[in-house]
Amino acid sequence: MKISPLAGKPAPPTLLVDIAKLVTAYYSDLPDPSIPAQRVAFGTSGHRGCAFERSFNEAHVLAISQAICRYRRQQGIGGPLFIGIDTHALSGPAFASALQVLAANGVDVMVSAGGEYTPTPAVSLAIVNHNRGRSTGLADGIVVTPSHNPPDNGGFKYNPPHGGPAGTDVTGWIEKQANNILEGGLREVKRMTLAQAEKAPTTHQYDFLDAYVGDLGNVIDLDAIRGAHIRMGVDPLGGAGVHYWPAIADRYRLDLSVVNPAVDATFRFMTVDWDGRIRMDPSSTYAMQGLIGLKDRFDIAFACDTDHDRHGIVTREAGLLPPNHYLSAAIYYLFQHRPDWPKDAAIGKTVVSTRMIDRVCAKLARKLHEVPVGFKWFSAGLLDGTLGFGGEESAGASFLRRDGTAWTTDKDGLIPALLSAEMTARMERDPGEIYRDLTAQFGELAADRVQAAATPAQKIRLAQLEPRQVNSKSLAGEPIQAVLTRAPGNDAAIGGLKVIAEHGWFAARPSGTENIYKIYGESSRGEAHLRDILTEAQHIVDQALGAVGET
Repeated sequence: MKISPLAGKPAPPTLLVDIAKLVTAYYSDLPDPSIPAQRVAFGTSGHRGCAFERSFNEAHVLAISQAICRYRRQQGIGGPLFIGIDTHALSGPAFASALQVLAANGVDVMVSAGGEYTPTPAVSLAIVNHNRGRSTGLADGIVVTPSHNPPDNGGFKYNPPHGGPAGTDVTGWIEKQANNILEGGLREVKRMTLAQAEKAPTTHQYDFLDAYVGDLGNVIDLDAIRGAHIRMGVDPLGGAGVHYWPAIADRYRLDLSVVNPAVDATFRFMTVDWDGRIRMDPSSTYAMQGLIGLKDRFDIAFACDTDHDRHGIVTREAGLLPPNHYLSAAIYYLFQHRPDWPKDAAIGKTVVSTRMIDRVCAKLARKLHEVPVGFKWFSAGLLDGTLGFGGEESAGASFLRRDGTAWTTDKDGLIPALLSAEMTARMERDPGEIYRDLTAQFGELAADRVQAAATPAQKIRLAQLEPRQVNSKSLAGEPIQAVLTRAPGNDAAIGGLKVIAEHGWFAARPSGTENIYKIYGESSRGEAHLRDILTEAQHIVDQALGAVGET
């Protein structure tokens, strides 16, 4: 990957999006559904796009909202719909568009009290808590967010009654309906004015912040954090949890400082990400330079992305921990400090996450549940307690309450952040030190991710590869032990492939938004062996794609 000369530096004025022009484009530019890039397309986390590119405009939101109303009727979902937004410039306009449709369709909508921004986990928690013990009148939800994507992006996610991200069966149905509505010129959309929608008897205020913050003691040992006088710093990165952190500090009397309380839709306070764009990614050392520079002021510091469903942990010694390192340390800690969790609760990871988790699982004598990329694969297990923890290498995770019942079934950036303080308090070692202890037990692992160009046709072929189409017998000097195109934990399609040898592996997946494919690799024999794996991985994938193209 070519690193931009701006990476890690304050964003120059030339990078800042013109908010007025962006919002104007949202309302005035009409997508052409005959152009694939302008259609509704649900990826691993909802529909995302940019108003300037006619991939996220009011027409998309109106069509998706009407399609969700149809889905609710078809499925008999009669409870309230909880809706939240993040701080991206297009989230407010998209919320207004959605509310007009939801109210016109008679949906009971729970909107955030006082217009407060709402993290993804707060919406998930509201759904899970409402539905607990119910079989009728079930709730679902919408989160208006493009996650950590650049400031000119918009996004729209649907969470069904289990509270987590919708599965492909659901999103595929909604996507098809929404595109049919787009093709029909939005004639099938029921809509009222925003003023009517706000005053509709079906529109209700809900205090997401108070409900979430008041429940936190049931998932994190906040008494231990307070008792150990852990000094914490948090950077909300201008995101939806910006007012949650002061409320947490006040309610639980914690030494927690918000280092940057600013909310600005241009995100001008960010340092630039690796590719020269502004991106609120708490797992990127380039985007996290502000907090990394303050690390010596705190015992532990952390950040969350714009909708607060991802985390970044910063320690004095290690700086920003790679997500795989923190996930491994968190799992090792949790399953030894949650005595009320089910004894058979498994550990969930994705096929591109570190082998260190496998080794920790074996040490803890817990079952490993390995699934494709996408947090939706963890939601059911987190709801019924068959999973104690679910985590993705992209810094998304959630886990059970302290009593072993469900917390959120979508990614939650706040609880892994606070868990890092609990770990520091109870272990008298920060997560970076705990991970170092794990490497002393299980060995060092070198890991990296690279990308390569791919045409849209090649991306489709990669997603549909079969093991027999990989002709290579070795990987970086070792015999290939397995070629997987389906995940071991649930036999679901990976949407790519994973190749495994004794001391290393790689996985390749097409990007959902760019004409590239991503290669993840890991080695227990060091950096040189890892480079060999990644080089050979690209050759193996290119060869397989070429062979498929010739058939």
